Amino acid sequence: MPMPNVLVLAGSTRRDSVHRKLAGQVVTALQHEGMQAEFADLRDYPMPLYDGDLEAESGLPAAAAALQQRAREAGAFVIASPEYNGSYSAVLKNAIDWISRAAPGERPGEVFRGKNAAILSASPGPGGGQRGLGALRHLLEMISVQVIPEQLSIPRSTGALNAAGELIRQEDLAGLARLAAGLKEKTDAYPTQK
Repeated sequence: MPMPNVLVLAGSTRRDSVHRKLAGQVVTALQHEGMQAEFADLRDYPMPLYDGDLEAESGLPAAAAALQQRAREAGAFVIASPEYNGSYSAVLKNAIDWISRAAPGERPGEVFRGKNAAILSASPGPGGGQRGLGALRHLLEMISVQVIPEQLSIPRSTGALNAAGELIRQEDLAGLARLAAGLKEKTDAYPTQK
């Protein structure tokens, strides 16, 4: 049976974002595990702030509908998100709010329901974004995503990547490999439940 496609998201749209670079590293690590993976850059999916009136009047914005379709087709997710004030980023939350909207005939959050996910974060400080990961895990579990126990937290991120945007510290590379292997194992054992 072919492996499900993994949709990789970064919770930052800055051009030089560490998390966008990490998303690229995740795609490579997942492919090394034999999984199909692709990065969906939120810069390519500009969305207004979620507004129920806007949705009622004109449905999902085109970018939200396009990303929702990619999420619907994905069998699992990986999200690399910065920690902003102890939580995940607003651009990530807004994207999740839009794409979790039910299409006609679907249950709320159907695009996420029962799928596996892995999460990771980095920060220039010693915490490595762990508080944000806790909040992100809670959010995903609330929308029926099964978040694997393995997560990657990268402290002191200013020295974690080289000029090409690749992880260079052995402990970070090992953590990334554990995350990719953990997602593959979970997805093999418990494929998407609907």
